Amino acid sequence: MVKKRLTEIMDLRRERVEKFRELGVNPYPSKLENKNVSIASISDKVGKLGSVAGRIMGWRGHGNSIFADLKDDSGNIQIFFQKKNLGDKFSILKLVDVGDFILVSGKIFKTQAGEVTLDVGKYQILSKSIRPLPSSWHGLKDAEERYRQRYVDLLLNDSLKELFRRKAIFWQSMREFLVKKGFLEVETPVLENIAGGADANPFVTHHDALDIDLYLRISMGELWQKRLMVAGFEKTFELGRQFRNEGISREHLQDYSQMEFYWAFANYEDSMKLVEEMYKFVAKSTFGKLQFKIGKFEIDLSKPWKKIDYVKTLEEYANINVINSSETELKSKLKEFKIVPEKNASRAKLIDQIWKSIRRRIEGPVFLIGHPVEVSPLAKRQEINPDFVERYQVVLAGSEMGNGYSELNDPVDQANRFKEQQAKRDKGDTEAQMYDLDFVRALEYGMPPVTGFGVSERLFSFLADKPVRETVLFPLLRPEK
Repeated sequence: MVKKRLTEIMDLRRERVEKFRELGVNPYPSKLENKNVSIASISDKVGKLGSVAGRIMGWRGHGNSIFADLKDDSGNIQIFFQKKNLGDKFSILKLVDVGDFILVSGKIFKTQAGEVTLDVGKYQILSKSIRPLPSSWHGLKDAEERYRQRYVDLLLNDSLKELFRRKAIFWQSMREFLVKKGFLEVETPVLENIAGGADANPFVTHHDALDIDLYLRISMGELWQKRLMVAGFEKTFELGRQFRNEGISREHLQDYSQMEFYWAFANYEDSMKLVEEMYKFVAKSTFGKLQFKIGKFEIDLSKPWKKIDYVKTLEEYANINVINSSETELKSKLKEFKIVPEKNASRAKLIDQIWKSIRRRIEGPVFLIGHPVEVSPLAKRQEINPDFVERYQVVLAGSEMGNGYSELNDPVDQANRFKEQQAKRDKGDTEAQMYDLDFVRALEYGMPPVTGFGVSERLFSFLADKPVRETVLFPLLRPEK
């Protein structure tokens, strides 16, 4: 019945499109007859003339007069059509529906109720809608329908629209912060012969002209930016999209935005200071505050961030020393936590699974440091204890919100670690890193001490206290059946 009703409405609107044309009115013109301004800019200009364009969101007829609600990107205004002002053009308004775009010009006044209104003296149809909008009260309730018809969801949900304005500020403020600190924004390849810079399963595509398979990047140009450090650049960052062929969850996407910076002649301790300052700047710029309610956690970014040790934290929360434990003991601990070990999981992967099982108890913000070398194939070893690396992760509200290193610049050590990673990959670990011969060659020319750091849009979703898919304009969905 609902589908039949929708078909009838759309057929009626198609007929109205043709009636417009029969009357010599183009229902889809390319040029506006009058220059328009934003609705927000005329809301305080009572007594003056104005011309605005927007979408009709409400329609109330009263004989020889009609009140309507007009909406543009800046706000809403009531518009008033009168037969005495419009003459024959008033009768054409019977072909207008909620959802249509229109340009109106006239004098701005206030009604007795105090509502700013534009008394229309002239109008132009800009676009005739065929499909009716859902009720602005009920909107789209089904989550998949909301994601699939995001354009309608955004139109009817001003708070959602505001969320994406904030997301734009989030990335703009991060860019602003880094540029002011002397970092140069760069662009590195999205298509790669070797997927490097992270432990992740890449997407594969085919290059027809070269007849080769390529990978969509799984990091924000980590190995490319470090090549730039070899080339003499000292501060670079990239902000863009990266892709990981992994599972869907409240926190994970398959293609998402990420920022990574690389800083020569600095180490992970310098990086931690910069990151703490950056997070506070970005949070304040985006949300106007440093205190957040994220799930069950009350987070205060303003206080100094503590450091916690990787091995000691696992001992405290999981009652296991991962350095001295065998693979059998690691798997037993996962079984205790009712977690199935990943297929063909390496020792490093088992340790990581245990860490991820307990991190949700950590409020933060804290820096997790003291990672074993086996879980950090690209980080520099600690001088005083070579079994551990100079790495940190930002932990916030039970999740990882950034990852940084003192970058490995010993070409021999890097080559050996690549060999270990490739061996794991050959045994079936699809997330193990590939051997990158050219990157090793670049390191052989010499790379200065470098610290690097990366953070994804997950940080924004957490600060907004939303599932990450809710903070994506157009989440990936299966095709409609």
